[in-house]
Parts: sequence; structure tokens; C-alpha cells
Amino acid sequence: MEVHRISRNRLDAKILKNVVNIIRRGGVVAYPTDTAYGLAVDPANPGALKKLFAIKGRGENKSSPLISASYAQALKVGRLAGLARTLAKKYWPGPLTIVLPLAPRHGLARLACGADDTVAIRVPASGWARALARKLGRPITSTSANLSGQPSAYSGRAVKRSFDKARLQPDMILDAGPLPRRKPSTIVRVGAQGVEILRRGSAIVKT
Repeated sequence: MEVHRISRNRLDAKILKNVVNIIRRGGVVAYPTDTAYGLAVDPANPGALKKLFAIKGRGENKSSPLISASYAQALKVGRLAGLARTLAKKYWPGPLTIVLPLAPRHGLARLACGADDTVAIRVPASGWARALARKLGRPITSTSANLSGQPSAYSGRAVKRSFDKARLQPDMILDAGPLPRRKPSTIVRVGAQGVEILRRGSAIVKT
């Protein structure tokens, strides 16, 4: 695992370009978000998604949530309308993941999508996370940077410790140091009955 130390609040164009090139080649990169550290791959690349799930030691039957650079980028992969749009406008950027119907030409690999043709996505309050998605030109995965079943990682050191003895490891860690210990993002789905909370997390949803 290659480790790059970064400033959480200052982007480095050279490192950003290098990291996105790794992602484009099918690599897996651990990076800081506004909650914990996540693992980024290109969700349009089936091989990269398989590698991601193998590294985490989990099955392929559960898709990974995505992080988007912006509301406009999220619209390219998911359909935001009605109450879902209202929630996105209110809580993004921030720790609210919304499960959306897939957009007609979403471009995502099947493994990045829910079995019911949905995608879970959010725009985070994290400069590095948004910059990675912007530079890649589409959202990135944001599954937690740990082995399946382990606690979330809140530092680059914790990510490294999680995978140090694993046979499969991320290609790179973007180490921004310790993050504030926050709950993961809240996950919601909007249906005929209103907002269904699938996971309670950092965002307190009021409609």
C-alpha cells in the first residue's frame, strides 16, 4: 500500500491527478470524507468493483454507495425529483445518502447498482472526496475503508492497520490524519409513504 500524506483542507493537484489515474486503471484508493475514510473505485468498471469487494472480504450482492462531486453530477446517475430533490437541496453537501432510481443513461456497472435498479448517492462536505469525483468525471464509491465487519476507520493509520496483514489491499491511502469521529451518513429512500430511513447516521432528517 502506497501512502500519501495530504492536508484535509488543501488540495494538491499533482497528487489528485496521480490518484485519479490509479482509479481509472481499476485501482482502489482509501480517502477521507466528511464522516470516516472510504474506498474509491470507478463504479463504471466491473473489475474494479470486484476487486473492491474482494479487498473488503464481502460478497457482491450488496452494492456500494457513491459519492458525487455535485448535485449536477448526481443527476447523471440517479433521478432526483419531488421529495428526494428537496432533501438533496437541503442536506447536500453533507452526510445524507439518498437511494434513487437509476437515470436512463447512468453508465454504472451492474455491481454498483441495487437489485431494484437504484443507486445510493450523496454529495459530501469534503473537498478531497468531491475533487476525486470531479476529476474522474463521475461519482466514486464510498464504502468504508475497512475489512467487512470491522469498525469504521477515522485515520490513515487505522486504514493501514485494517489491511496490513490482508492478502488483498488498497493500492493507495490518502492520509489526511485523524478525522472527527462522526457517525456514517444517514441513508434514506423516498417512496409513496414518504421518507424511509434505512440507516440512522450523522444527518437528522426532517421533512
